[in-house]
Amino acid sequence: MTLADFLECARKRLPFDTEEILRFMDAMSDRARRITCRLNASYHEPDGVRALLSELYDRPVPPSVRVFPPYYTDFGLNTHLGEGVFINACCHFQDHGGVWLGDGCQIGHSVVFATLDHGIEPERRKTTCPAPIVLGRNVWVGSNATILSGVTVGDDAIVAAGAVVTRDVPAATIVGGVPARVLRTIDRSGCGNSKNGEQR
Repeated sequence: MTLADFLECARKRLPFDTEEILRFMDAMSDRARRITCRLNASYHEPDGVRALLSELYDRPVPPSVRVFPPYYTDFGLNTHLGEGVFINACCHFQDHGGVWLGDGCQIGHSVVFATLDHGIEPERRKTTCPAPIVLGRNVWVGSNATILSGVTVGDDAIVAAGAVVTRDVPAATIVGGVPARVLRTIDRSGCGNSKNGEQR
């Protein structure tokens, strides 16, 4: 199996349930761990961090991206970062299904992006199914939040610390809780904290 074949399966959201796919995933996990161990084992200047991430992703990371290690992933080849993205320490990117972070996203400590889901039936429990996570522009994700597979978060939204996001988040909306629910909307005119003018 080639990387292109695997990414096409992920794009189509096909189950990862063949020996060929599982062997490929194991090999790519070993590759990702080798690179992230180098990233996390010692101090690197920001350019060095970006160089290792570029190796991990197999594509250049924008010079405006900042990542504070340690950084964890078991794949690494389906993460896509926009301009000006900041990722704080101890985040986990399970990116087999694809993780896209738009320009200006701010990711807090220990955030988890989980793009694989398991079968519900006991006999299918070991089968994983991919679905992408997509964050729009200027999304802020608070510490210890978890975003699950198939979720899209709209531009300028906020995911509160500790939230578990199981469904799409509209633009300019704050969500929080387990499972996450809408807490309020954001006034993007710069004249208040929400569309109804409440202050908190």
